[in-house]
Amino acid sequence: MKKVVIGFIGTQLDRGKGSARWEKWRPTVALCQHEDLLVDRFELLYTARHRMLAEQVAADIAKVSPETEVRLNLLALEDPWDFSEVYASLHEFARGYRFDTEREDYWVHITTGTHVAQICLFLLTEARYLPACLLQTSPPLRQASGHPGSYAAIDLDLSRYDQLAARFSREQQDAVSLLKSGIATRNPAFNRMIGEIERVVLRSRAPLLLTGPTGAGKSFLARRVFELKKGRHQLSGGFVEVNCATIRGDGAMSALFGHVKGAFTGAQGERAGWLRSAHQGLLFLDEIGELGLDEQAMLLKAIEEKRFFPVGGDKEMQSDFQLIAGTNRDLRVEVRAERFREDLFARINLWTYRLPGLAERPEDVEPNLDYELARQARELGSQVRFNKEARLAWLDFAVSPQACWRGNFRDLAASVTRMMTLADSGRIDARAVDAEITRLSESWQDGGNEQESGKVPGQRLAQALLDPAVLAATDPFDLVQLDYVLGVCQRSRSQAEAGRQLFAVSRLGKSSSNDSDRLAKYLGKFGLTFGAASRA
Repeated sequence: MKKVVIGFIGTQLDRGKGSARWEKWRPTVALCQHEDLLVDRFELLYTARHRMLAEQVAADIAKVSPETEVRLNLLALEDPWDFSEVYASLHEFARGYRFDTEREDYWVHITTGTHVAQICLFLLTEARYLPACLLQTSPPLRQASGHPGSYAAIDLDLSRYDQLAARFSREQQDAVSLLKSGIATRNPAFNRMIGEIERVVLRSRAPLLLTGPTGAGKSFLARRVFELKKGRHQLSGGFVEVNCATIRGDGAMSALFGHVKGAFTGAQGERAGWLRSAHQGLLFLDEIGELGLDEQAMLLKAIEEKRFFPVGGDKEMQSDFQLIAGTNRDLRVEVRAERFREDLFARINLWTYRLPGLAERPEDVEPNLDYELARQARELGSQVRFNKEARLAWLDFAVSPQACWRGNFRDLAASVTRMMTLADSGRIDARAVDAEITRLSESWQDGGNEQESGKVPGQRLAQALLDPAVLAATDPFDLVQLDYVLGVCQRSRSQAEAGRQLFAVSRLGKSSSNDSDRLAKYLGKFGLTFGAASRA
């Protein structure tokens, strides 16, 4: 690995006159004089008024370390003590630099430059915009001609710089927006969940488990996590997506872990397998609950030890990957039924997030509609818009109880595709919307098992739980609402969690809220308890 140092020129420390400059310790030059540290390249940062000094330092480095390539990087800085200006300049440098973390190690030298520059370099390194280690150099205890001094890794306490903390808060908002593909989602609970996911994936390499109904966006979110971590130089490999439901049987082991030549009939060559292909990258195992028990056992070893045997091989392979698993099953139920290994579930259940279906986020239908219109317009190369009345009619239906969105965002994307394709003169009119509403309604009526799709029909849970006398005295409208509440209770781990989801909007306007108590009182009107609802 080549060693690359990034650092400011020391406008005072690196300065010297004539041959006398060799009698003093100059940190930038001295860094290239250590016998145990070969600097392959030095990215020297400087401002316009110190060009001559930068050129002199580069020439001196060439004398003491001919192997070191010095690149001069001019920064457009007027005031090196202005936080905003220095940070913006260094941030631009970091975003534009072509880092190659597979072949080069990067060190950020923070002995030189103003204190402001040192702080900004530290923060950019901590945020992984500079994928580097911090380095500080010190002069020798006794001034000795030609002695390089010492170097060491350092740490700083920057908690008091609130202005920069606010800047990084904006960076965090940009990261959350990336995870949502720029969609201005309005559901408070969903937005909080995405905000937590952003913090987790940038601070941890532990597995992530995404649950939720088919089409809720698990694969979509996994790819955005990869893009976020890749942009922060936390991953150097690629994104590998595997649908575990498609690799059942004898081929599953080979697909996941690879095989050696001659491992079985037809194995005429070696196969790397998806785990090896995901080395230094992100592996997304969708529908992980479909894996067989043997594959689950090998996967657990690969997650914990980063090593595994390919099929037919006696030599262990290594692969260090970030894992995200997805499932529309309740893995706790699968564990109890002995269809999923308890130890594997414990390993991937550290960070678990349930992505709600579209019907559970009615306030997010409109921003997702706009996103799909824009996305498909880019693909088609032409803009298609709704008539005002047509848009209102489609949205009214989309957020109504009749819209179950069994396929979730896949259904929404398909609906937009059909309307845009059939639109005349680039306009979706009321007639097209009426036809699409009919098409959606019919497809959901004929869609098969509603329990498996994650959507419970109108009154099934309510009819199963309510006392017959209470059921007979309850309006159909109230039964639909109750059934939705019971569905949330089933999917929640506690009464408090169910309450937070059900009252996510109204609770924001209360100085103090007891969501659990509100839910208990609501269920009590029908003679029900959370325990009975969650076990239904």
